[in-house]
Amino acid sequence: MSVLMGQMMKLPLTVSSLIRHAARHAGDVEIVSRRCEGDIHRSNWAEVEKRARQLAQALEALGVAPGDRVATLAWNGHRHVEIYYGASGSGRVCHTINPRLFPEQIEWIANDAEDAVLCFDAGLLPLAEKLAPKLKTVRHFVLMGHRGQMPAETGIPNLLCFDDLLAQQDGDYAWPELDEQTAATLCYTSGTTGNPKGALYSHRSIVLHSYGAALPDAMCLSTRDVILPIVPMFHVNAWGIPYTAAMTGSKLVMPGAWLDGASLYKLFESEKVTFSAGVPTVWLGLLNHMKANDLHFSTFKRTVIGGSACPPAMMKSLQQDYGVEVIHAWGMTELSPLGTLSRLQSKHESLPAEAKQKLLQSQGRVIYGIDMAIIDDEGHSLPWDGQAAGNLVVRGPWVISRYFKAKDSPLVSVDGEPGWFPTGDVAAIDADGFMFITDRSKDVIKSGGEWISSIELENIAIAHPAVHEAAVIACKHPKWDERPLLVVVPKPGATVSREELLAFFDGKIARWQIPDDVAVVAELPHTATGKLQKLRLREQFRDHVLPTAAVSQS
Repeated sequence: MSVLMGQMMKLPLTVSSLIRHAARHAGDVEIVSRRCEGDIHRSNWAEVEKRARQLAQALEALGVAPGDRVATLAWNGHRHVEIYYGASGSGRVCHTINPRLFPEQIEWIANDAEDAVLCFDAGLLPLAEKLAPKLKTVRHFVLMGHRGQMPAETGIPNLLCFDDLLAQQDGDYAWPELDEQTAATLCYTSGTTGNPKGALYSHRSIVLHSYGAALPDAMCLSTRDVILPIVPMFHVNAWGIPYTAAMTGSKLVMPGAWLDGASLYKLFESEKVTFSAGVPTVWLGLLNHMKANDLHFSTFKRTVIGGSACPPAMMKSLQQDYGVEVIHAWGMTELSPLGTLSRLQSKHESLPAEAKQKLLQSQGRVIYGIDMAIIDDEGHSLPWDGQAAGNLVVRGPWVISRYFKAKDSPLVSVDGEPGWFPTGDVAAIDADGFMFITDRSKDVIKSGGEWISSIELENIAIAHPAVHEAAVIACKHPKWDERPLLVVVPKPGATVSREELLAFFDGKIARWQIPDDVAVVAELPHTATGKLQKLRLREQFRDHVLPTAAVSQS
């Protein structure tokens, strides 16, 4: 059968097309950075695009070949944006590495990626010096700063200066027409168990993800927005924001390493930020600073919160106390990362406030480009009734098909149809497609054959006025196999008893799901991207013995 083909231009979807568009159509829109130098630096999309072209020339002069990995150890700033586009746009692969990881983890990741270049912020020089002798494939080390920041002495031989490298080039460089399936960026999972795994994104996947993120029922970004990504550029490419901001021609405000409440609030107000995104732990610090100083936002209107579940109490405070719309989101490194965002449909506008809030607290509905299903252990799909919970699987053009260097694909079948990525989350989906994460498959508590959601228990605990942060893990039980243990961090100056906390659960959840015991600690362990690290908690409390009364009453 003959097929009639369309007659459209064959222009590839590439990372360079994003920065070229921003420079041509929003060239004077600002990019503001709080830099390691301590100053507030002002640039714009046209200047950043020119410097990205200069960087592409510099990489070529250094003999960095197409496909070579250009790694970064850096915070959010204009030089980091320039590497995003200069490396990927020229056919190299931008590989962001989290500087908060242990040096041994960074060493493993850089060697696994076979990085050819390592660019790092000036403030991270001691870390780079420690790593340099152990990075087997890195040929060039580049300090991301100006000549005045270069050290008089260093253990890194032939250390290069970023600004000098760019100044040696004229920027007369034409972005190559790459195949849109060419590798563009490399991000590693946070590696809470075992070694981290690499997710290798293509130019096509990044551009399509940028389209999806900008949609009205996603981040709803436009050229009228002033965007401050609190989420770091080493955390799944700042959730794609540096790419979506170029696509929409938005003003971009980069906070650098200063993520404390006072610094963030000052930047929000001075730059008239309208939109932000970050993990719950950072918002805790900002909200505590604002409450302590009786502060309010003047321009900030909405935020995406993801990385881990947003506590309902935090969502309520942002919405009711500060007039900020909270868009609850879910995603993974393997999804570039956006999968779902919680925005109401028109038919939900007439619902009671409590019913609306329940939907907004969900992980949300898929955006175009992502499909999802919940399945049982045999791969059979489960109903979308809001009650059945199963293993969450997804597919789409910005979902990985396999991990970097992996021989085998992790993809599974749904009702015999292959090509679905298993997320490791346990979820329920209601009839309108709102997805509710009930737990990570490895975190769910199985008590007497029944599942208990640790997330639901944590959300109740965090609403207690004396609780700063909470986590729930499974504790061994002689009769029920596992029972919930609540671990809490009190707010500064606050005290709270076991009995008071357990009583707080009464009427909010079935009695058999209430934790059997409470442990009060000074802090909870987190991964380098701010996620609660339950593996370490389980190790810490693996020999915890439940009170006799709790065992006998169960």
